Amino acid sequence: MLLFVFAFVADASAQAPSNPASADSPFPIPDSPPSVSLLTIGPGPIFFERFGHNAIVVRDGDGEAVAYNYGIFDFAEGDFLANFARGRMRYRIAADELAEDIAMYRAERREIVEQRLDLSAEQANALAQFLEWNAHPENALYRYDYFTANCSTRVRDALDRALGGALRAQSEGRSRGYTYRLDALRLMAPQRALMLLIDLGLGPFADQRLDYWQESFVPETLRHVIGEMRIADAAGAERPLVTNEHVVAAGEIEQPPALPPDLRWPLFLIGLALGALLLWLASRRSAATRVPLAIFAALFQALCGIGGLALLFLWFGSDHVSAWRNENLLLLNPLCLLLVPAWIGAARARRPAPRWARILAWLIMLGAAFALFSKILPWFVQENLHWILLFLPLHFALALGLGRIRTARAG
Repeated sequence: MLLFVFAFVADASAQAPSNPASADSPFPIPDSPPSVSLLTIGPGPIFFERFGHNAIVVRDGDGEAVAYNYGIFDFAEGDFLANFARGRMRYRIAADELAEDIAMYRAERREIVEQRLDLSAEQANALAQFLEWNAHPENALYRYDYFTANCSTRVRDALDRALGGALRAQSEGRSRGYTYRLDALRLMAPQRALMLLIDLGLGPFADQRLDYWQESFVPETLRHVIGEMRIADAAGAERPLVTNEHVVAAGEIEQPPALPPDLRWPLFLIGLALGALLLWLASRRSAATRVPLAIFAALFQALCGIGGLALLFLWFGSDHVSAWRNENLLLLNPLCLLLVPAWIGAARARRPAPRWARILAWLIMLGAAFALFSKILPWFVQENLHWILLFLPLHFALALGLGRIRTARAG
């Protein structure tokens, strides 16, 4: 169930000093300013590469190129899985030779685009010194958040620091209406099963409308924001920040769609069809129909209950802010686990469903019905109508079916 989210944490904790490139810095200012580029890498073949990647490239006067990569993690790190579950990952920045990075991304058949940035000598020197300071082992670690402190947001913040806040000023307040959920789902769309799990695990935090500053957690979005940015020279004349954009390698990996698939009608039709089948099975009096109904119901209630417990843990037991207050708890109700024995008993034909089980089944169904009603209330902003349209018919059919099985036995 923790595949619902990749890595949702609270705040970055590795903070740089206000001026790491000051006069007493251990990194001297070079004779000639370095050139700086933004490197954007398209989606990769592995699920955690689906969002793409970016890095800041610094070339010195001798042509040596270093790529500064944020978002580096190690599965072999001690307590990695435990920290992942609790939303307390610590990622780091790494300084790599650009040629090695390019060779790796080419081998993975990923798109590579480099944008040369027209920074002043002072800005380029300050950025290079900051990145060198940041890459030192004692400064490299930071608290990771998938949406607000990932590889792209750290690159964005470093560039904004060098530009004196101009990047933030030109990207805040401008929006195309996207949300964290919309971006996450469209980027994961090629891997449909994982996309659905992530969608189930995201709470209302993921449905806030983003401006371009916030949406720059997606490397491709930051690339476009940087490409449109203009800066002023000493005389006050404006010029583009990007002097040249070069496609280093054309990607062969499937690109994400502009929007995620609309799941409302497909899931609603699946819910109606399954609900009708369950009601038909419940209306029969033979073991040939009762047993498959009871087996499906027991498995469904178990999955709903376990899913609900996972959502409760993400809310109350972790720092995964994007999973808090998940309204899918009205659909994946932990109380569903209490109905599993009743359905197992129905499969074995040992006893009628007890009255408390029938009442509980209807209460769970009413919770799902409230989830549908809540969509007209201003306090319930989560975009989960498609899941309601799937789960509500199933909860209704099983609540009604549990009573019908008892009536059929009693007759």
